[in-house]
Amino acid sequence: MRDLGVILLAAGLGKRMKSSLPKVLHYLGGKPLFSYPLKTARSLKPKRIAIVVGHGAEAVKSACGVNGVAWVLQKNQRGTGHAVGCSKEVFGEFSGHLIILNGDVPLITEESLLKLLRDHSEQNATLTFVTARLDEPAGYGRILRNTNGELIRVVEERDATEAEKKITEINAGIYAVSPRFLFSALESITNLNRQKEYYLTDIVAAALRSGETVRTVQIEDAREIMGINTREELALMEKILQERINQRWMEAGVTLKDPQTTYIEERVKIGKDTIIGPNTHLLGDTVIGERCRIDGCAYLTNARLASDVHLRFSVVLSDCHVEADAIIGPFAHLRPGTRLGRRVHVGNFVETKEAIIGEGSKANHLTYLGDVTVGRDANIGAGTITCNYDGFKKYRTAIGDRVQVGSDSTLIAPVSLGDDAYVATATTVRHDVPAGALVYNERVEKVREGWTKRKRKKMEKLKA
Repeated sequence: MRDLGVILLAAGLGKRMKSSLPKVLHYLGGKPLFSYPLKTARSLKPKRIAIVVGHGAEAVKSACGVNGVAWVLQKNQRGTGHAVGCSKEVFGEFSGHLIILNGDVPLITEESLLKLLRDHSEQNATLTFVTARLDEPAGYGRILRNTNGELIRVVEERDATEAEKKITEINAGIYAVSPRFLFSALESITNLNRQKEYYLTDIVAAALRSGETVRTVQIEDAREIMGINTREELALMEKILQERINQRWMEAGVTLKDPQTTYIEERVKIGKDTIIGPNTHLLGDTVIGERCRIDGCAYLTNARLASDVHLRFSVVLSDCHVEADAIIGPFAHLRPGTRLGRRVHVGNFVETKEAIIGEGSKANHLTYLGDVTVGRDANIGAGTITCNYDGFKKYRTAIGDRVQVGSDSTLIAPVSLGDDAYVATATTVRHDVPAGALVYNERVEKVREGWTKRKRKKMEKLKA
């Protein structure tokens, strides 16, 4: 097959989105909308890719995240034909096949584009484009054919008659075309239409007038060519994408107890035999190992879980790393920079931040561990706080192996507790504690017998 080039149209304002953000930068499945067709295009290994940008051009470039693409600026948005014409500087002398894609069509597959290219090449066509049949074709250009089924032209909906609007075969806006013909035809089209724009679809009429070979390829799953122009369509596409992602993971050996309430973004990775409960969100670059168990109502962003980790009900994990056999929750919050070793237990209402906790250590109740390093097999009692901030600067706390920290203790950073140290209940630790030492605060316990009776008698007199 000849060399391949791709033109990706990403210059549209997206007026119906009612947003200052370029339409192609709205997020779908955790990624910018246009990244999906771009990824599909790159899978074809084209020799060149040109992305046509306009509104918010610099923001689109910044979000691209890939190298080796040519950026083409459409300074004034004057229609799809004008947008494609702007790429002549990249493809004017190109001798291969060109594919034209829209940046707001995220579900188009590599298989469908390969089918388009095969037909285009085998039939030695000048122009081949994708069509589909929709029960509700509103918003799309219609395919007009004669009684023999031969293509006559493509008419945009705003220029269509009422009879033409009833046609269910639509133009998907995806083309394979000869560069030589494309840029010549674009010079001949006009903007004599209701939108006063230069339509890319007019190249179909130009090809037919010139006697060029024009082909259409009908796609079976019309969802592949669905574009996004409104927030409602974005939400619908999110639902379709989630169904595909969830199905893919279930086929790969992951159990989703309630797929309808499980939200998994595109970049997430999950090991087999993991069980995921309802109302779970797995976002960003989250990676989950094998045989993990997530009870439900979990919210994970860029979290890394090794195998056999158990997340109990309602936990939040962000930018953290958890080793095998750890147990987290319920109602725990692991903030960025947290690293939990093997068999660590982090329980009810425990919050960590920039915390490195060694193998086998436990913090099971009502604890804040911020800017801290904890050794192996330590036990942190309920109500313990590492006081890491003095109002000007943050400091770290170091807790050694096998340290026992009693409930309701306060560790004032910077402070270090040696191996096997023991912190008595309700102790405020302000200075380093040597290995094997007991640290406690002197307090005198006093008991006043009969106090309650006297107090009640006094209060009754005041009421009278």
